[in-house]
Amino acid sequence: MLSYLHSFHAGNFADVLKHSVSIQILTYLIQKPKPLYYLDTHSGTGAFALDKTEAQKNKEYENGIGKLWSLDPNAQNLPGLVTDYLALAHRFNPKNTLTLYPGSPWFAQQILREQDRLGLFELHPREHTTLRQNFAGDRRIHAFQEDGFHGCISQLPPKEKRGYVLMDPPYEVKKDYQTAIASLIKAHKKFSNCTYALWYPMVDRYRINAMEKTFKDSDIRNIQLFELGIKKDSDKGMTASGMIIINPPWTLMKTMQEGLPFLSALLAGENGHFRAEQLIPE
Repeated sequence: MLSYLHSFHAGNFADVLKHSVSIQILTYLIQKPKPLYYLDTHSGTGAFALDKTEAQKNKEYENGIGKLWSLDPNAQNLPGLVTDYLALAHRFNPKNTLTLYPGSPWFAQQILREQDRLGLFELHPREHTTLRQNFAGDRRIHAFQEDGFHGCISQLPPKEKRGYVLMDPPYEVKKDYQTAIASLIKAHKKFSNCTYALWYPMVDRYRINAMEKTFKDSDIRNIQLFELGIKKDSDKGMTASGMIIINPPWTLMKTMQEGLPFLSALLAGENGHFRAEQLIPE
């Protein structure tokens, strides 16, 4: 199935979590001078216009980046998780008016250095064409029109021997939950010292419980889980989203513990909830 378009959901509360976590991981990993390989399994177009028809249909960004936009990225009272995310989001909108929202590839492109490489996978023909156009001229970037699950395994281990893999499938088919986990376990066997991040939507809690159990039953160590919710699990639709991180930076847990309560309160008030857990110890 190739019906999913992220432009309908760009900038929503789930994007806030996914992108703020990725920013923290990438910023930490580039502290070492050695080259890094970034792989995005489901890249989309890498950029979205919030004033166009698709984003305007449900205006999901209003309950995400829209609630953060008026905050000052330089304010001393904001958590680092939020200020780092906002600074880049504002860079993508140079006129300081929220009309555009960047995708994961753009955030990575801005943070990574000359010696780093980016592998972007997008199977949807229209999305892939736009992706290539958006990043044309950057010699560090290779955009593949291939299935990201298989691409994740085929490209590993990279020549850099250091990497960050972001896997955020659309879950438009239910087997994506199992496929994502199976792909990550295979990838980890090929390249165990890489940092992996799996994004998931919380629609049915039993699916997430099954994902967590599969990871706990695997041989993989050092896994953290972060979740940000705006409604109770019993409500309809996507009530929360989460990130499962394999080999996270040692600084990530503290950063998330400081930032998630702020985001939860701002985006959802008393209905907000969050998780920040060491799912599997080192």
